[in-house]
Amino acid sequence: MIKKNFFIASSFVLLIFLLDRVSKIYVIYLDKEFFGSEILSSKFLNIRLIFNEGIAFGLFSFDDKMLYHILTILILIVIIALIFMTLGSQGAKKYSLLMILGGALGNVFDRLFYRAVPDFLDFHVGNYHWFIFNVADIFITLGVIFMIILEFIGNNDKNNYEIS
Repeated sequence: MIKKNFFIASSFVLLIFLLDRVSKIYVIYLDKEFFGSEILSSKFLNIRLIFNEGIAFGLFSFDDKMLYHILTILILIVIIALIFMTLGSQGAKKYSLLMILGGALGNVFDRLFYRAVPDFLDFHVGNYHWFIFNVADIFITLGVIFMIILEFIGNNDKNNYEIS
């Protein structure tokens, strides 16, 4: 049973990692084919490649290499913590953590091998643009949202059964 659960969890993380890698490799390829111009431009979505040295959505971007390395080490520590948290969880909470882990592994891979994370999804309404992000960021965000929802549901269930 433990082997089966480990296989399913590992496969889930690997699937997220591979979706992220394939999408980034494809967009980098298209960027080279179109000589760095926008790959797709539509009413609500542009696909254009940028390399982000910060964390999710371009936050905390630095020119200082030492701060970049410190941030990368902190992200690796968070990944190790996520692995331990995942081992001690089950159900929807486990899969929420696995989504965060898969996305984090995708982005840290890029930080280690490219020294930046390729971001390319640019949603906008008119001239208002959201942060440019990637597939890994989607899974990290969804995992965090699910964790927040589970926390609210869990707290409501506990409150309903408390004896005053």
